[in-house]
Amino acid sequence: MVKVAVVGSYGAGLTMRLPRSPAAGETVSGGEFSPGPGGKGSNQAIGAARLGAQVSLLTAVGDDDFGRAARALWREEGVAADHVLTAGAPTMVGFILVEPSGENRISIAPGALDELDAAAVESFHAEIAAADILVVSMEIPEAAVAAALRAGRRAGTTTLLNPAPARPLPDDLWPLIDVITPNQTEAPVLLGLQEEHGLDDEELTRRLCALTGGAAVLTRGGEGALVVRAGVTTRIPPHPADSVVDTTGAGDSFTAALAVTLAEGRPLTEAARIAGVAGAHTVTVAGVIPALPTRDQLDALMGTAR
Repeated sequence: MVKVAVVGSYGAGLTMRLPRSPAAGETVSGGEFSPGPGGKGSNQAIGAARLGAQVSLLTAVGDDDFGRAARALWREEGVAADHVLTAGAPTMVGFILVEPSGENRISIAPGALDELDAAAVESFHAEIAAADILVVSMEIPEAAVAAALRAGRRAGTTTLLNPAPARPLPDDLWPLIDVITPNQTEAPVLLGLQEEHGLDDEELTRRLCALTGGAAVLTRGGEGALVVRAGVTTRIPPHPADSVVDTTGAGDSFTAALAVTLAEGRPLTEAARIAGVAGAHTVTVAGVIPALPTRDQLDALMGTAR
């Protein structure tokens, strides 16, 4: 069984499904409300565990009902959460508006995550060193992102950065990243480009790859993905989805599947293809956690059920 260490966020997702998103100052009625667990780190950890990995998670939650529900969820999903920090601030909350098309808009109150610092990461070093791959996402303070990537590099553990939400990275962090996985919106932000930058997806991905010295995987929604490694670009075609119900968890599902299959020793292009299938499955189900595929579901979709 491969081992995956995850450093990232947990938050309660408060989702409202609406006929359409309101304009500024407007109230739109007819919504359907549903609360549930979220946060990119937790979603990715659960996604990896469902795909058969042994997963350890580092995040921060509050001493509140949301935090207690998170710990119960991780026990149920088989995610080791021994090092999760109980912070003084409330658990992160994300407010999610979902339109009938499946497109979503999200706002976040970080709360407890602001207390996840380099010292917390230090307590997680043994788990990082024991892992086959380290997954880091960016809904946490930059100090924790940096400490985790440095720990992964020192330990010789493969590092995967899911740069969401995107922000420019310090120069010294780029060489610590083996695989970076932005989407089309995040890539220009990472590169510090203006909105009208004029670069196509391949050039964006190549520039990211040059900064890391490793590999870059650009996710492109219904257009599939681009993989660049060692100067070679591979286009990963999209896997068709039966219907698009909710795109909220697609990126986390992709990242989890990519991490697990890389940890299993599969080539990056094959891992990206499998991850695309996982993401395509996820958009067909409402709610992030219900939508994350199990290994049997993913194998069946790949036509390789064991």
